[in-house]
Amino acid sequence: MIQIREALDADWPAIWAVLEPTFRRGDTYTYPPDVTEEQARHSWMKVPTLTFVACNDEGAVLGTYVIRPNQPGQGAHVSNCGYVVSEAARGLGVASALCEHSQQQALRMGFLAMQFNFVVSTNERAVRLWQHMGFAIVGTLPGAFRHPQHGFVDAFVMYKQLQPFPGAA
Repeated sequence: MIQIREALDADWPAIWAVLEPTFRRGDTYTYPPDVTEEQARHSWMKVPTLTFVACNDEGAVLGTYVIRPNQPGQGAHVSNCGYVVSEAARGLGVASALCEHSQQQALRMGFLAMQFNFVVSTNERAVRLWQHMGFAIVGTLPGAFRHPQHGFVDAFVMYKQLQPFPGAA
């Protein structure tokens, strides 16, 4: 059973154990592969509005996500999230559970939509999952990501409206 809860400072070592291999590979996130633990901690735990973890029944962290406004001010009604699942937990439904939870959390926080600004096109598993979860590719950024194996590849902007915009026709 996957349990999702707000992350605590004490969760950081387990979160870093999930994030570090993904960031070091450099094939799905824009973090530099040599990002320091402190830089990653600041970015994942301090900058977002909230950070969550997915845990198994024993309390082991299987994955994590962050949620924040996509833009300040006039764009703050659209949320933005980032997700990472541990290598060991891939294929177990953790990413789906995190995405579903994040959408419900976004609604609780008053967001009207969710946008992923930079989904690497070669991350086909994530693209398929986000589309299955109702996100549409609304833009392509040609050659925007420097993939360590494939060179310059496209990145997608993906979007989902979560509830009607008040006063929209």
